[in-house]
Amino acid sequence: MLIGEVARRSGVSARMLRHYESLGLVRPSGRTGSGYREYSGEDVRRIFHIESLRAVGLSLREIGRALDDPGFTPSALVDNLILRTRERIAAETELLTRLQRVRAADPAAWEDVLQVLALLRALGSTSAGTRQRAALASVDEVPVEALAQAALGEGDPYVAGALRWALSRSGGGGAALLAEGLSSPVAAVRERAVRSLAEMPGGEAAPLLRDALASPDAAVRGRAALALGAQGEAAAIPVLVDMIVAGRNDTDAADVLSSLADDAAADRIASLLAGRIGDGTTGPPARGRLTQALAGIPGPTASRALTGLLGDADPAVALTAAYLLRLRGDG
Repeated sequence: MLIGEVARRSGVSARMLRHYESLGLVRPSGRTGSGYREYSGEDVRRIFHIESLRAVGLSLREIGRALDDPGFTPSALVDNLILRTRERIAAETELLTRLQRVRAADPAAWEDVLQVLALLRALGSTSAGTRQRAALASVDEVPVEALAQAALGEGDPYVAGALRWALSRSGGGGAALLAEGLSSPVAAVRERAVRSLAEMPGGEAAPLLRDALASPDAAVRGRAALALGAQGEAAAIPVLVDMIVAGRNDTDAADVLSSLADDAAADRIASLLAGRIGDGTTGPPARGRLTQALAGIPGPTASRALTGLLGDADPAVALTAAYLLRLRGDG
């Protein structure tokens, strides 16, 4: 079969067939008496194999290896194709997301489009410095969706701080986007979400933080309780007491409890602390932390709790109680 006939039957141009021959991918099995290339049925089958492999994304070099290397297994070929397809889909998805965010920013001119694209690209840079500069410059230019996604995925503490700052000044909508990270299966993402919510101004984040008080993640509960307690939210009190028992940010939790202990809440807080000291399930280190936390709680309930600890079986607890009572003028 001459080259023209092969081209008609295979759909591959004569020029491309000559290119395949120059690369060693397919070689005509013979020549006519006049010197024309003559392809056998096996040569034509090889051409169809080449075209099939090109259609699924292999380069001509990879096709040559796949056809000629006895050690090249089909499973390795398929694995490679899967990897490339995923990479291509990820790249296309990223481009689509960027374009949607550019449209959301409602740019008025091409210069605005280019500015938003540059900042979005910078937020995804491998350089922490570039990401931080983009975060600090992007409050007015980049949609809040991009800032929230970047904040949830940012591992560098300095860049994360810049992103939280940008989100806190980005207007409405940021808190709801961040709240999606609270249910992430990744603990680091949940922690970033609650930290970012804690720094959001106004009342948008408060109900989301209240919901986070019931999170199964102790770190999320703790961050939410510290933020709400600092805002005067009494709903945070039980979680703050739990933090003191567990020894997680217990000093911060005790400080926030002290700030919450006004005339209306002091007795309740003191009762909760005293109850955990005497419930029989709390170990010595935790009982010591709870005793120390009573120092910042005014009122008679805290004083009575400390007085009751003067004869505690744990000398450290008894000594701490005596010292705190002297400081309060009750000892």
